[in-house]
Amino acid sequence: MKKEENKQIIEREYVIPLRDKVRPVPRYKKTPKAVKTVKEFLVRHMKIRDRDLKKIKIDPFLNEVLWFRGIKNPPHKIKIKVVKTGEIVIVQAVDLPKNIEFKKKRLDRRETNAQEMAEKKKSLMQKAKEQMQGTAPKEETKDEDKDKDKDGVEDKVEEKEKQKAVGESAEKQAKVQAKQTKHQKGGKIKEQPRPVKMASGR
Repeated sequence: MKKEENKQIIEREYVIPLRDKVRPVPRYKKTPKAVKTVKEFLVRHMKIRDRDLKKIKIDPFLNEVLWFRGIKNPPHKIKIKVVKTGEIVIVQAVDLPKNIEFKKKRLDRRETNAQEMAEKKKSLMQKAKEQMQGTAPKEETKDEDKDKDKDGVEDKVEEKEKQKAVGESAEKQAKVQAKQTKHQKGGKIKEQPRPVKMASGR
């Protein structure tokens, strides 16, 4: 029974007042105090036994809303949506400003596009694997297919012989050219020296 209770998902919405907690703090610490106030409020209301603030995970967009006007001027109150799974609490902002909402939509679009691309790659890889597996265990073709010319020699053997003959002829030509360049007057072709500009003696 205890395990089932831990896995229960609880969803709630709160409006958290921040002004009274933030007012006595120095100006350069007001927004960090607002973030801490949100966490303390949720530790109390979501019944986290250890009072451990690390179990509360603030959404990056909620963090942007809190820091939107800088370190000295956080909002006076904020409306949030809370989801508790086991001991971990995830906090999200309900009403986002237009620019942050636009940013969130853009990031969501990027994630969906990335997921689609990953799925396409997976499907292509699977197809390639299937093709590789399908071509590997093919049985040997009949003798008629191997020897289309019907001259008694298989086509593969003929191709290998042709490649050998081409390779040997290319090697011979290279040797002949090397001998010719060796016996020429200058040997290897040298680069011509650049003309030197002489200073005029005026």
